[in-house]
Amino acid sequence: MLNMIIRRTAVALPTLLILVIVTFVLMHSAPGGPFTSEKPLPPQVLANIEAKYGLNEPLYKQIFMYLQGIVTELDFGPSYVYKDRTVNDIIAQGLPVTLTYGAWVIVVMLAVGVPLGMIAAIKQNTWIDYLAVGFSILADLLPNFIMGPILILIFTLWLGWLPGGGWNGGQWEYMIMPVIALATSYMASITRLTRSSMLEVLRSNFIRTARAKGLPERTIILRHAMKPALMPVISYLSPVFVYVITGSFIVDAIFSTGGLGTYFTNAAFNRDYAVMMGVTLLTGGLTILFNLLVDLLYGWIDPQIRY
Repeated sequence: MLNMIIRRTAVALPTLLILVIVTFVLMHSAPGGPFTSEKPLPPQVLANIEAKYGLNEPLYKQIFMYLQGIVTELDFGPSYVYKDRTVNDIIAQGLPVTLTYGAWVIVVMLAVGVPLGMIAAIKQNTWIDYLAVGFSILADLLPNFIMGPILILIFTLWLGWLPGGGWNGGQWEYMIMPVIALATSYMASITRLTRSSMLEVLRSNFIRTARAKGLPERTIILRHAMKPALMPVISYLSPVFVYVITGSFIVDAIFSTGGLGTYFTNAAFNRDYAVMMGVTLLTGGLTILFNLLVDLLYGWIDPQIRY
């Protein structure tokens, strides 16, 4: 297991390097810049500003300077749009918000999707099964950018039960709608995945053997069927984490939570290269880390596939 961690860490470093280079090139290939606007600045003023931030240097040198700042000081540089604020300050403010309701999204989709999928498989072709499948299909038809406005329309404008946006220190009433909007479609996918996996396991030979020995159905489900049925779900958790982070950008914009998505969206519109690079690199690093954690969990549940 330790060898796997070392190998994955060794692969992660060049992966992040490639991510930095590709993102840098794509951003600078787009028309416009952080200091261009409808009313252009005088050429001399624009040249002085670009010289201050090093944007007049060749692209390869800008990449080297950026990597040097990260490696030596863990400094993602200053923001070009948010005056007197660094990218580190923006990440320190937005990341806790995104991770807070992102963690609740994962908890909710697992706490609801896994039991619902297992019950649907155990009660196959009953009204519970049909209800679970119908729910998953309906939830897939409502992605987060549609679910968010619907929730605001119902619970804020019509019923007046919940605030329509904001964060207010992460109080529960401000988290309910963002978590629901982000978790619904993933919860539906986990429900269908768990149901199909459990059905396959319940038809396996070792389950028939356990039943032939006279073991109680509860023991068969919890002790023998649950672990192998959860393997596809655990594999799905790795891309889900990426979806939650990227989906939070839309949720942040809809509910104005103040998470990383708000800053990333504004940075994309304003060509704030430093913020875009910082959030992209952070997201890539978290994705690699979570992939490693999922692999470790996968090997712990199924010792046969350990590296």
